[in-house]
Amino acid sequence: MTAAALEKPAAPDRPAAAPAPAAAPAPAPKPDVPEAAAVTPGRRRFLQAAWAVSLLAVLVTGFVGYLFTLSHVQERHFQSTAYKTFRDQLARAVAPTGAAADGDPVALLDIPAIGLHQAVVVEGTTGRDLMRGPGHRRDTALPGQTGVAVVFGRGASFGAPFAELSKLRVGDKIEATTGQGRFTYTVNVYGDGDHPISDPVRNRLVLVTGDSNWIPGSTVLIGARLEGDPEVNPGGRPATVPYDKALAADKGALATLQLWMLGLLGAVVAATVLARRWHRSAAYLSLAPVVGALLWAVYENAAALLPNLY
Repeated sequence: MTAAALEKPAAPDRPAAAPAPAAAPAPAPKPDVPEAAAVTPGRRRFLQAAWAVSLLAVLVTGFVGYLFTLSHVQERHFQSTAYKTFRDQLARAVAPTGAAADGDPVALLDIPAIGLHQAVVVEGTTGRDLMRGPGHRRDTALPGQTGVAVVFGRGASFGAPFAELSKLRVGDKIEATTGQGRFTYTVNVYGDGDHPISDPVRNRLVLVTGDSNWIPGSTVLIGARLEGDPEVNPGGRPATVPYDKALAADKGALATLQLWMLGLLGAVVAATVLARRWHRSAAYLSLAPVVGALLWAVYENAAALLPNLY
């Protein structure tokens, strides 16, 4: 074997190794900010106060909406039901002519000059009574009977049946229907809280409301004389209670209001807990009617603390 044959063949050329990729630059260190610094105690207190103020604003706005919108719906619903009841009593000649229970219908009132037609007058003049419509002061005669009949009515909320009472003029007619018949009165005198009506006529009607469609500070009084002969007054009227007076607030509603507010708070807490453990939308939808009913009760009792002629 020749020396040339014994020579090892030359190794083939190898490609040059690819250069190693350059190392990525290290991220810049983030500033060392404590996690709690995002919500400081002062900011937390501010957020809590803002949340409380927002919630209070929503509740107050809802209450105003209730007074000037929903309370009218509530009064109309009662008036519709009471009208049917009273017309049935008139047809069966069993309508009350003497003392009646609080809130019972005792008369129908028509005052064309201010657009009031077939308004059901209920017994009593407390704030709760006047939520149902005009109220007959329990210690006075019924319209059409011998003596002075006094009827209160709200001027802004719960249907505001006497909102236009101050527009009545001398000579305007007032019609009243009771279990003893239909009677006509003619407006003849005015008065207010500082100047009570003075009229020597024995058989007359006095209508009373607040002097403002905001929070009233005094009263407006309209006096009217009965035309024709009166019917018998059976007497036996109960004495008034402090809440029957003009512009009186029903302080007895305060304890009831507190109970309803506790119930509302409990329902809100229950909805929050249920939303965390169950589907949120389903939890809120299931408890929304409960919260709505409790909120209505809260607003109704809060309204009873306002002047009864409001």
